[in-house]
Amino acid sequence: MKSVRPGLPEFDYIRAETIEQVSELLKNGKPSRLLMGGTDVFVQMRDGAFSPAILVDVKHLPGMQSIQKTGNKGLRIGAAVDLNTLAGHPEVVKSFPLLAEAAQSVASYQLRSRATMGGNLCNASPAADTAPAALVLEAILVAQGSNGERRIPAHDFFTGPGQNALQDGEILTSIEIPPPPKGPVGRYLKLGRNAEGDLAIVGVAVLGYADKTSESGFRFRMALSSVAPTPIRVPTAEDILESRTIGDETISAAAQAARKTAKPIDDVRASAGYRSAMVEVHARRALHAVWTALGREA
Repeated sequence: MKSVRPGLPEFDYIRAETIEQVSELLKNGKPSRLLMGGTDVFVQMRDGAFSPAILVDVKHLPGMQSIQKTGNKGLRIGAAVDLNTLAGHPEVVKSFPLLAEAAQSVASYQLRSRATMGGNLCNASPAADTAPAALVLEAILVAQGSNGERRIPAHDFFTGPGQNALQDGEILTSIEIPPPPKGPVGRYLKLGRNAEGDLAIVGVAVLGYADKTSESGFRFRMALSSVAPTPIRVPTAEDILESRTIGDETISAAAQAARKTAKPIDDVRASAGYRSAMVEVHARRALHAVWTALGREA
């Protein structure tokens, strides 16, 4: 068992001024890590997971801490926007309340004042709370490096536990949320070992909206966290909800499909069997909540 070592290893701190500088530092051969909020990187350094020679602070680069409207009511969120700012931003609360709910569920208020959406995504934890929201909102993650800008769909960003699609010398600069469909309703439900401040044992994000081109008259998107090597969409559940009349039986079938899609493991927070059962329970609850709200709006 690895013991926790007090304090941090020695490192050089550099406050980056340009993307080009960041890219050069990441590719100079010295072990380097990016710093935005620091809520993950400092814990990992303290625990001996890695000992970078250089920490490159990127949160002050232009646009990294801004939230801007884009065309047709989309949003561009700087990667270094802290989660409290994200959860309380008027445009996020108004147009993307699912994202605000997910951001609000992360850790504690104190940690959310430092933790960033970009860091939460780049850390690529299977339990990342903002990841299911990014998946169902079909976010685009914008990376920049020495070769220019690269746009990565959220469903391609998570490549394994703690692994993402950023290439050598690239950093995540923003998260673009496309315009929402008309009249969407979303929910993010999280199960932890305690009511607040814990990593997810299971996370379920659901987005639903009316669509006359669908057989059921509605379309749904569902994503899960903490039950597979990466956060995942659940296309089988989405297909069930789009092809059948919506009701308790269809919702139960979709929740069962979510359970079958999940590939959880045993760890210190929960057993695989418990996680599987809770995926179905929370998927059903989230779908009922979204369906009830859609009915009220209709």
